[in-house]
Amino acid sequence: MKNKFLNILIRYLILILIALPGFGLFYLVFTWATIYPVYFLLDFFFEVFLIGTTITIAENFPIEIIGACVGGGAYFLLLFLNLSLPEIKILKRIKMITFAFASFLIINILRIFFLSLMYYSSSPFLEIIHKFFWYIGSVLFVVTIWFAEVKVFKLKQIPVYSDLKFLYSSSSLRKQFNKSKRTK
Repeated sequence: MKNKFLNILIRYLILILIALPGFGLFYLVFTWATIYPVYFLLDFFFEVFLIGTTITIAENFPIEIIGACVGGGAYFLLLFLNLSLPEIKILKRIKMITFAFASFLIINILRIFFLSLMYYSSSPFLEIIHKFFWYIGSVLFVVTIWFAEVKVFKLKQIPVYSDLKFLYSSSSLRKQFNKSKRTK
C-alpha cells in the first residue's frame, strides 16, 4: 500500500513540475517537430522557405507557426490523462504516452498542412475551418486519441477518479464515515 501512495505522489509531482513553468517543455520539443514536417510536406508541392518559425510558400504566403499551432496544452492534457491512471507498468505507460504524443503530432502536422494549402489557394472557407480547429478540433483530437488509447491499451481505470477512490478507501475519513453510518 505504501508503494501505491508513493506511485501517486510521483505521478502527480511530475505533472506539477511540468505545469508550473508553463508548457515550455512541450513547445521546446514539439515546435520543431511540427514545423519541419509541415515544411517538408509543403516543399513537395511548392517552392518554400523557412525562416525561424515562418514557412513562406512561393515568396508571397507566409505561414507563422505560433505556440498555439503547436498545441502545448493538448500535449499536457494527454500527459495528464496518461499519468493520472494508477497501476500501469512503466513500459506500458511509456508506450501509451508515445502513442498519444505521436498521434497528436501527426494529426497536428496534417492539420497545419491542409490549412496551409487552403491559405495558398485563397479558400473562402479557411477562416471558418481554422476557427473550427482552434475551438473544437483540438479538443476532439485529444478526446479521440484518449479513447483510442483506452481501446488499444485495454485501460480499465479512470484518470484521477481511480486514484481518488484508492486514497479515499485508504483514508481515515472513510473509516470515520462508515463508523458514523453504523451508529445511526
